[in-house]
Amino acid sequence: MKLKNLIAATFTPMQQDQSLNLDIIKDYGSFLKRNKVTGAFVNGTTANFVSLSTVERKNVIDAWAKDKPTDLHLINHVGHNNLKEAMELTTHSAEKVDAIAAIAPFYFKIKTVEQLLEYCKKISACAPNVPFYYYHLPILSGANFKMIDFIKLATREIPNFSGIKFSENDLIDFKYCLDYKTPKCDLLFGVDEIFLSSLSLGAQGWVGSTYNHLAPLYYEIKEAYYNADHKKAASLQAKAMRFVTLLNDYKGYNGVAKGFMSVLGVDCGPSRFPHATLSKPDYIKISEMLEEEAILQYMCK
Repeated sequence: MKLKNLIAATFTPMQQDQSLNLDIIKDYGSFLKRNKVTGAFVNGTTANFVSLSTVERKNVIDAWAKDKPTDLHLINHVGHNNLKEAMELTTHSAEKVDAIAAIAPFYFKIKTVEQLLEYCKKISACAPNVPFYYYHLPILSGANFKMIDFIKLATREIPNFSGIKFSENDLIDFKYCLDYKTPKCDLLFGVDEIFLSSLSLGAQGWVGSTYNHLAPLYYEIKEAYYNADHKKAASLQAKAMRFVTLLNDYKGYNGVAKGFMSVLGVDCGPSRFPHATLSKPDYIKISEMLEEEAILQYMCK
């Protein structure tokens, strides 16, 4: 399996009482597929996994496995501060997903790249026939290691190691990993705001939250870049950056971005604390601002 093009880091749909709303996942998957998104990265940061119980995370991935389009890749994030819980989540979804991913523990933090390798080995061994990806997000995990050092170890010592979700703006390290990777290894870039920069380095796969909203925009960036229309590509990338900034300034990106899905026809419901949940008038105002900045026309439909 090769993961290419845009993979959406999905939100966790909820009812107004903040219980799970699993019934909407079938429509959510169809929405992503209609907008040429090739995969769903479930139970990750965008999904606010730290505010979900282990049972809820299992229920979410069960629903995606049952109701997603047949040709939409499904990646389950199982990372946890409790290694035993991470292993349990891996075992639970081993027969249901296309790949497993795990972020490093983020309370008692990993101190060496060798510890990180041990953590990943124990998780990946719970689903030995499923591709395993390490989720590199050092600003939140605190596991601030060079991935070129990790990938050299992981490709040798983890049989089902398949790559890295690289959510860090260290483009030098990213390029070193791209150049080192083996044929079975994917480097999935995860910083939407510098998507264009990753193209020049050779990225072919991306995981991000804004692909829920702006997938058509990113495909236009790709097209402009490969047609050597660098001015257009840069202008479109600036629109993607502005989208993130506008939502973030409006009360915090995560909650506002989740709520904005209702504008696009996929009502993912409210966010759990500490993320904000806005009112319908707020989203009307945000839509007007996006219209003024010529961003709304690039939204998923």
